[in-house]
Amino acid sequence: MPDRIAPIVFLFAALAAFGTHGCSKSRQDQHAQELAARVRTEFLHAWNNYERYAWGHDALRPLSKTARDWYGQSLLMTPVDALDTLILMHLDAEAERTRSLIVSNLSFDRDIYAKNFEVTIRLLGGLLSSYQFTGDKRLLSLAEDLGNRLLPVFNSPTGLPYVYVNLRTGQTRGPVTNPAETGTLLLEFGTLSKLTGRPVFYEKAKRALVETFKRRSSLGLVGESINVETGAWTSTDSHISGGIDSYYEYLWKCWLLFGDTDCREMWEASIPAVNKYLADEVRRELWYGHADMQTGKRTNTTYGALDAFFPGLLALSGDVSRARRLQTSSFKVWNLHGIEPETLDYKTMRVVAGSYHLRPEIVESTYYLCHYTSDPEYQRMGEKIFGDFVKYCRAEAGYAALADVVTKQQLDEMESFALAETFKYFYLLFAPPETLQFDKVIFNTEAHPLKRTW
Repeated sequence: MPDRIAPIVFLFAALAAFGTHGCSKSRQDQHAQELAARVRTEFLHAWNNYERYAWGHDALRPLSKTARDWYGQSLLMTPVDALDTLILMHLDAEAERTRSLIVSNLSFDRDIYAKNFEVTIRLLGGLLSSYQFTGDKRLLSLAEDLGNRLLPVFNSPTGLPYVYVNLRTGQTRGPVTNPAETGTLLLEFGTLSKLTGRPVFYEKAKRALVETFKRRSSLGLVGESINVETGAWTSTDSHISGGIDSYYEYLWKCWLLFGDTDCREMWEASIPAVNKYLADEVRRELWYGHADMQTGKRTNTTYGALDAFFPGLLALSGDVSRARRLQTSSFKVWNLHGIEPETLDYKTMRVVAGSYHLRPEIVESTYYLCHYTSDPEYQRMGEKIFGDFVKYCRAEAGYAALADVVTKQQLDEMESFALAETFKYFYLLFAPPETLQFDKVIFNTEAHPLKRTW
């Protein structure tokens, strides 16, 4: 387990100097404070309706005012995912009720096949972050129990994780996966290792990340899907969208959080290929499309809600000028219909998939760019996005996804990430900077802040 303190201390200092204060000055003004209060109020509208209609269940269906459980029995997905947001917003009574529910009721001794990736980023990440905020060792104990139950996913011939694991029996299924699901585990498993003193979690997740990287093409690109038993790519389409996105995110963030130079070197070997083969100039605008991992040939000109995380990652890694250009493109997608579609063809500017699932990525990038540029443009951008979000997604009993961004027809869906990520990033964009010291945490891909406390 790498623990190179000197390089990481230097790096955090450099990042702090690079983005000194971020939007600090503008976030102190009255308008920003009013916006932060408005975000908090709207979050409470969503949260109170979850409590009212779905308490103790994984998620709220906001239109039918009913509960949804992912696997037929609750893993408390929304409470675990939202707890650190409640803490950051100083909703102390709600946070205490939620923490009490989790430590009293959450059990992972379930005969269910859980999706390793989603359970890791939402539940393991949420438990670890909330433990760091509260010091409640019962949360860490739950995290360790979950980590133990997830370990069998790595028992493939390649060390790449299976998609599903039975939390009680340890049986696995789902050999065809993708780089996001094989490579978005080390922040959580690594933090669990550091906090428990058990290297096995770090080692298994690190190996999965390395094994994914080792299978990149001669151009330096990874594909869209891979078989964990053979190590062979089953789709050679390469992009920064869902299925690959957070693989790149974790290469850089694992260097920041752990000082793991292997991760930095994998990032430095990967990002030039991403910028060379996936970046696309259309109408003098910067976009990122799809290309074949073997040939580099353009396969698709689509960009959407999930791709909108990339400006934030570019800014975090120091490429602020490219980040700003890509954020302009993301905002153009948002403004086309007043809310972003899942997927758009950036050549024709026509919607390919018209749903909107309350996704956080464009808000996340707005927050990062606000921090790194000190440009009030990004708070104005965030205010516009938040206004549209409230206008079209607010429902009588919470917040609802949209079936179609053109018609604005609502869906009976409020995923836990709306509370874990979307509202959190909106709040941090406008709240005073001391609410959370940006340079003291690394956010996992579910927006759970992880502190380097070891």
